Amino acid sequence: MTDSARTALLIVNANSRRGQEANAYIDALEAGGMTLIRKECARREHVGQTIKAMRDEVDCVILAGGDGTMSSAAIALRDTKLPLGILPLGTGNDLARTLGLPEDPEQVAQVILEGRTKKIDVGSVNGQPFFNVASIGLTTEITERLNHATKKRFGRLAYPWTALRVVLNSQRFSAIIRCGDRIDRVRTMQITVGNGRFYGGGMVVSTEAEIDDHMLDIYSLEPSSKWQLLFMARAFSAGEHRDLDEVRTERSNVVEVVTKASRSVSADGEIVTVTPARFSVLPAAVTVYVPRHTLADEDSRDASAADRSEPADGSAA
Repeated sequence: MTDSARTALLIVNANSRRGQEANAYIDALEAGGMTLIRKECARREHVGQTIKAMRDEVDCVILAGGDGTMSSAAIALRDTKLPLGILPLGTGNDLARTLGLPEDPEQVAQVILEGRTKKIDVGSVNGQPFFNVASIGLTTEITERLNHATKKRFGRLAYPWTALRVVLNSQRFSAIIRCGDRIDRVRTMQITVGNGRFYGGGMVVSTEAEIDDHMLDIYSLEPSSKWQLLFMARAFSAGEHRDLDEVRTERSNVVEVVTKASRSVSADGEIVTVTPARFSVLPAAVTVYVPRHTLADEDSRDASAADRSEPADGSAA
């Protein structure tokens, strides 16, 4: 069976404000020879259930929606080992950005049709999966306020607009962060644990973060005043916040966060659990279709790492 002759389970988020845009992707996929079995899912739990029910009838899964839709499928994709094609129809589309997917529907369809894959990690918080980030604090409050009406009205501006309103009313909270043998007691406005590189519509968790490095990148936002946050926005968009005195950073494959009062935890734009929270990594858990240049960048990165590990004269270490 050639790549173009595959049969795919296409799941469309029935609640997506951009759901109608899926037709352009569908036309390109079908024109390329792919057979699509279309299902619509209105609830997160239905996505995984549908994938498992159809596992023996399809060669791959294609999800049309945002980051929350993608993460809702993570465990089912891991268990069925079906590769994932992404149609980025959400507000932020941070997983698509991390993987270097194009924005043009025909180009995205071509990525899936060409069939190049890579394995990526999945983050987990209290057993709930996420691809990009899980957070406690500001981002969670933003998620709680970022309702469907706001997204429909403001589109991509919905996140920064809601974020500004939340920041102006924010308060610090006490937490204990445990990474391995290290324990930090903090007063923070936000604790973020990243698996991928991007979140919040393009902000950078860490310039070192890779979605296949089997590590979590953690930061705690600890400004003396909430007004400082307004001046820190550029640093976060560029991933330069690690250099700020007001930001505590760590890297680990397991993180535990305890708060005095129970606080909500968001993951890829959805409220999924509460503290105390245990974060971990499911390494190389999901196979995704990626562009040619993403694999080329990965090969270049691996080669650079190998070069750095060898002595300059080429002799054995």
